[in-house]
Amino acid sequence: MFVRGMLYLSLTVLGVPGNATVILAFLLLLYQENRLLPSDVIVLHLAFVNLLVVGVRCLLETLASFRLYSVFGDVGCKAVIFVYRTSRSLSIWLTFVLSAYQCLSIAPPGSRWAYFRALLAQYLGLVFLFIWLLNTCMSSAGVLFSFGTKNVSNLTDFNINVQFCYVNFPSKLSIQANGASQVGRDVVPMTLMTLASLIILVFLYKHSQQVKDLRGRRSRGGGAEQRAAKVVVALVTLYVVLYGVDNGLWVYTLTTRKAMKSSLISDLRVFFASLYAALSPVVIIASNRKVNGRLRCGVRRKPVEEKDTCLSTV
Repeated sequence: MFVRGMLYLSLTVLGVPGNATVILAFLLLLYQENRLLPSDVIVLHLAFVNLLVVGVRCLLETLASFRLYSVFGDVGCKAVIFVYRTSRSLSIWLTFVLSAYQCLSIAPPGSRWAYFRALLAQYLGLVFLFIWLLNTCMSSAGVLFSFGTKNVSNLTDFNINVQFCYVNFPSKLSIQANGASQVGRDVVPMTLMTLASLIILVFLYKHSQQVKDLRGRRSRGGGAEQRAAKVVVALVTLYVVLYGVDNGLWVYTLTTRKAMKSSLISDLRVFFASLYAALSPVVIIASNRKVNGRLRCGVRRKPVEEKDTCLSTV
C-alpha cells in the first residue's frame, strides 16, 4: 500500500502543479491579449481535463492509500470513477482534436484543407460540446455499477476490483459490451491522431528537404508551425505509448477472470493513463513559447519597458 501511495503521490506532485501552470499561463495570455488562438484553446481545455484526472483520481487515491482521508463510499466511488473515466477519455479526444487541427494548419492557404481548418476553428465550441456529451454518456457505467468495498454482499461473478471500489456488472454481456465500447472509444481517436501525426511527419520531412534545397532559407511563420507540429507529434507519441499499455491491460482484464479480482491490473491501468495527464504539461511547458513567455513575464517584476519587450518577443 505504501508503494501504491508513493506512485500516486508522484503523479499528483507532477501533474497538479504542471497542469495548473499551463492553465495559468493561458489565462495570463487571455488577460493580456483578450483572445486565444484555437490551438491555445484546445491546449487549455486539455490541461483542464488532465488536471481533473490527476486531481480527482490520483490525489484522492494518495490520501486513501496513506489513510489520511477517504471518500470511497458508495457515492464517492460513483463520483470518482465517473469523473475520472470522463476526464480520461476527454483527454484522449482533445489530443486527437489538437493533432487534427495542427495537421490542417500545415495545409497551404486557399486549399480545401485550409477551409476545413477555418471551419473547425469556427465551430470549436460545438466540437467541445459533442465530445463532452459523448464521453459523459459512455462513462455512465461508473455511476450505475460502482460502489464501495464495504458493500460487497451483492457481488456478481463479473465485478472488477479497483482497490477501494468495485465495479459490479450484472452479466457477462454487460461487461463485454462496456469493455468493447471503451476500447472503441479509445481506438478511434488513437487511429485518427496517429494518421494525423504521420501526415505531419511527412510534411516536416518534405519541408526539411526543401530547406536544404533553398540553402537554409525559411520563413518565420513556417518555423513556428514546425515547432508546433513537433510538439503535437510528441504529445501523440506519448499518448499512443501510455494509453496503448492502458488499453492492453484493459483487454487482459476483460479476458482473464483472475485479473478482474486483483486490484493490481486496475492500479497499473490508472497509473499509465494518469501518467499522460502528468507528463503532457511538462512537454507543453518545455516547448510552448507562449507558455514560457507568459510565465517568465508573470513572475518577474520589471519596469514597464522591460515587460513590453518580453511580451513582444514571444
